[in-house]
Amino acid sequence: MKRILTLVCLLGWGLLLAADETPELDPRQPYSAERRNPVTYNVEFLVTVTAPYRTKTLRVWLPIPPSDHGQELLATELTVFPDAVKPQIADESLFGNRFAYFEFANPQGAQVIRHKFRVRTWELRWQLDPARVQSVTRWPESFAAYRRSESQAVVTDVRFEKLLAQIVPQRRGPLQDFDTVLTWVDGHFAYDHSKASLKASSVHGLENLRGHCSDYHGFCAAMGRLLGQPTRVTYGLNAFPKSSPSHCKLEAFLPPYGWVSFDVSETQKLSQAIHSNKELLDSERATLLAAARRRLASGFRDNTWFVQTRGTDYDLVPKASARVPVVRTIYAEADGQPLPDPDPSSTEQTTFAWMTAHRFESDHAVKSPFTDLNSLREWSKPQ
Repeated sequence: MKRILTLVCLLGWGLLLAADETPELDPRQPYSAERRNPVTYNVEFLVTVTAPYRTKTLRVWLPIPPSDHGQELLATELTVFPDAVKPQIADESLFGNRFAYFEFANPQGAQVIRHKFRVRTWELRWQLDPARVQSVTRWPESFAAYRRSESQAVVTDVRFEKLLAQIVPQRRGPLQDFDTVLTWVDGHFAYDHSKASLKASSVHGLENLRGHCSDYHGFCAAMGRLLGQPTRVTYGLNAFPKSSPSHCKLEAFLPPYGWVSFDVSETQKLSQAIHSNKELLDSERATLLAAARRRLASGFRDNTWFVQTRGTDYDLVPKASARVPVVRTIYAEADGQPLPDPDPSSTEQTTFAWMTAHRFESDHAVKSPFTDLNSLREWSKPQ
């Protein structure tokens, strides 16, 4: 009788787990994407920080790229000029982002921090199947940071709920509904360097329908959370020449695939380039546009970018004067006051508290899939 009762209990527990897979969900789940086309970059990243006159304490936090299924940090070296300041290396507790912390006492003039490192990164492909993506009615507490509705960056309120009801009037499935939001953003947002929050502000995106990549993806993250999906903004570096190397992507947790990467703003730029390309026939243009959309919706991360930080609204280590909404390249404070985040791509901004210089050397020639139309050829047929 005891064996029968034990068997019944085990069977009942098995049925419970089958009906509710929440115990298996874990935000630490590694990427499940297929890895392709690895590239190794030798990176020299410099940041010159100029504190206000008579600053007593200048504090700088510089992110260190993590190693995971999508990339591998192979070597790292940190130096400072002219002051000989040694960094403190620590991980913040909420998302596990790693930072090198520098503290300068009575800094005289600019301080230059140089980070030389080598990183290998892969192209990631998830090949999402809408029929396989599962709905979750109860997420574990470990996902709370990716589902919260009030923060500096990813905010959801009644305005977002009202708009979501218009964009997705009837639910079809987790991936289909999420893709509907991404398509809406592609059709309604405009990329604008002069009108950007630099903070992944979903409210900025909602109120202005324009901004940087972070405003696109902060808005998408908010709408994804209202759809019931944990989301996060991931900031990293584009490994090719540009005014500022920082760029962010969106990630959504879609069981059983786990975290999946999407880049709405770069896909929009690519689509606009296809639209304006007068050398293309109408049939070629339609094929390439469909391929760009298909690649976005399937889950894709390029090998010309690597992540540095994940998540929004977290405490640095040691603590800054307040939680940071995001960290794009560095975060800096002078006597407890945050130094303004620069946007060198904005023609309206000509003074900067800090500026970056960067050089990327790859082990072989590589093109950005968001500018190279040939990268879409293999996506031109249904997967």
